Amino acid sequence: AAERAHFDRRYGSHLRHLFFFTVYSMGLRLGEALALRVGDIDSARMRVHIRDAKGNRDRLVTLPQASLNVLRRFWAVHRNPQLMFPSRTGGIEGARASDTAMDRAGVQRALAQVAADIGLKKTSTRTACATATQHIFLRPASACLTSRRSWATAAS
Repeated sequence: AAERAHFDRRYGSHLRHLFFFTVYSMGLRLGEALALRVGDIDSARMRVHIRDAKGNRDRLVTLPQASLNVLRRFWAVHRNPQLMFPSRTGGIEGARASDTAMDRAGVQRALAQVAADIGLKKTSTRTACATATQHIFLRPASACLTSRRSWATAAS
């Protein structure tokens, strides 16, 4: 317990900082970053292989040099052979041997705290597409059927 407390004091805020930096700099989703493996980072081609991204598809993202430098320094601390962001349970040795990623709920709480600290509020703005298609969803169903019939007639 003492080793974990020492690890959290020394690397806790740093870990959150570099995790959020990685997410932001590469445009990753939370789950994609948590699942990031050491072998997914291709420093020769400066890209990262994201596995099972949205829609269960793999994708490649550009790896900025600054992100590579941060990730290399962080990996030198925990040296987990598989995970880039291993669970911190058990301190450094626990992180080194961990086969599970950081706790998703913990990361979400930290992000919510950061957003609250800086006064960031979630807002919703209308996009051009939502504004342009709004009339389609507000029309009665009979009007939609009439439109479909006229489209089918015009097409034939």
